[in-house]
Amino acid sequence: MRSATTWGWLAVGFFLGIVVGVGALTMLNRVQPAPIVIQPPPPTHTPAPTGTAAPIHIYVNGQVVAPAVYTLPPDSIVQTAVTAAGGFTAQANTAVVNLAQPLSDGMQIYVPAVGEAVSAPITAAEPAASNAGTDSLVATANNRININTATLDQLDTLPGIGPSTAANIIQHRENNGPFVSIEAIMDVSGIGETRFAQIKDLITIDN
Repeated sequence: MRSATTWGWLAVGFFLGIVVGVGALTMLNRVQPAPIVIQPPPPTHTPAPTGTAAPIHIYVNGQVVAPAVYTLPPDSIVQTAVTAAGGFTAQANTAVVNLAQPLSDGMQIYVPAVGEAVSAPITAAEPAASNAGTDSLVATANNRININTATLDQLDTLPGIGPSTAANIIQHRENNGPFVSIEAIMDVSGIGETRFAQIKDLITIDN
């Protein structure tokens, strides 16, 4: 027969087994924690790059210190171009030049001398395509060049008219008198119908 002590230890062991079993069942039945989900932040919007405005090229001639083509910032005005050209000469008729006019690429600014025939403040001339497919200058009645009184520098500003052709125009009117019509300029050596088509809207014989 087993002793009382043996039965006591068996009872203790049985009781501990029950406790351990109940604890294990409790741990198994415990609700498992939800998995952690990492949400990445939404992508940030990157603005499209904006282009930088290109510089403009302006031809300044006439009564300025240094006539030439100048590269200027895109928001320039006539005053900027005149300053780049060294400013006005002493003979410049500054009263007829619109210094506040905005510029665009390819414009030409001609500064007249005091005494030259101008009927209104002069603004810059802007290039445009002609019907003949060549470049011409957009002109208004206020800044057309009088071919009977224009200087060599003024005539040189016309498209397709270089210094030698401008000199021929002056020589022709000195030898033959004033032009009676703008078409008569085709009598000058070096000016044919194609070149006349380029300049006909830019010249006049009226005062």
